[in-house]
Amino acid sequence: MTTQQIVLIAVAIVLVAAIVTAILVIRSRRRSEESPSTPGAPREVTTEVAPTPGSSGAGTTAAPAIQVPESVDSRLVRLRGRLARSGALGQALLAVLGRDTLDEEAWEELEETLLQADLGLAPTTELLEELRTRLRVEGSRDPQRVRAILRELLLAQVDPTMDRSLSLDPRPLAGGRASDAGEAGEAGEAMVNVPATVLMVGVNGTGKTTTVGKLARLLRAEERTVLLGAADTFRAAAADQLATWGSRVGVEVVRSEREGADPASVAHEAVARGGAEGVDVVIIDTAGRLQNKAGLMDELGKIVRVSSRRAPLSESLLVLDATTGQNGLRQARVFSEVANLTGIVLTKLDGSAKGGIVVAVQKELGIPVKLVGLGEGADDLAPFDPEGFVDALLGDKAA
Repeated sequence: MTTQQIVLIAVAIVLVAAIVTAILVIRSRRRSEESPSTPGAPREVTTEVAPTPGSSGAGTTAAPAIQVPESVDSRLVRLRGRLARSGALGQALLAVLGRDTLDEEAWEELEETLLQADLGLAPTTELLEELRTRLRVEGSRDPQRVRAILRELLLAQVDPTMDRSLSLDPRPLAGGRASDAGEAGEAGEAMVNVPATVLMVGVNGTGKTTTVGKLARLLRAEERTVLLGAADTFRAAAADQLATWGSRVGVEVVRSEREGADPASVAHEAVARGGAEGVDVVIIDTAGRLQNKAGLMDELGKIVRVSSRRAPLSESLLVLDATTGQNGLRQARVFSEVANLTGIVLTKLDGSAKGGIVVAVQKELGIPVKLVGLGEGADDLAPFDPEGFVDALLGDKAA
């Protein structure tokens, strides 16, 4: 054997050894990545924990202080005041009704004002017919009496009899054991309840993810424990946004480690972990999907089915931008067919000309407006109060 042949054989042996070593390393890494940290948990899902307030140590950065959200009562007073200061709808109606005479031109102006406020044709016709009758029968043009009649009729349209409370009581767990929910409890300990689960849906641009964060703050103000599920896996910024909101009030976020992961998997994991950890409420954020995209709506239906396997959803809330008018109603119709909506959250509801959307969307779907947002502040979300809303629109100082 020549020297050249010996060298070639040695080189070949080295190359084969290098290839085998590389293969072994790659396989080892794959096994490590594919090993779930929790038995039964989806592999790409992790929980991001909010830092403990005041904790610090060598080589670490002190965690930000946990914020104390504004109380519900304080929110209601502040939001009513904001509505009253910008109550363009009520001011426009009272200006016409305060004229010396109410001719047909005046009634047409009232109709136009209500339609521009997105009240809807049927509610507008009903309200004006009743108003005409009441003013004619009573024969009073006293401004305070006219205001009282208008308040009564507007309140009837908003419908104070609808149940606007959030259903947030724990639900019985089907199957009765923690392991059934995808989490092994201590020594297989039986679980009695699962947390209330709130699904948030809506199209892009309505402020849905921000509303999820604000709702978490509202529930923390009521001293409830909360877990967030970042099921908008197509937009990494959405999960980051939720993590920021959660860290401010000590709330954890269940999110995917990779973009484009199965949203239903994240939703399932959030509910399972919420049950295993005894959390009061799990809020699931979904992708802002266009109502005319059938595939995305099918995906939302899957999230609903998966999230409901252990117990029915406690709430399915549609986030609507109050300024979108009739387009918002079209969105509501489609989402109601997929997500079994239980309530509406109206964002950007100031006292401008769009207050009538409250009436229109409720009459369209037969479900109540439960929460309203009036500003960009972290605590600018509050339960919807029909009487306070109408009083604010009419500029009632007591509101």
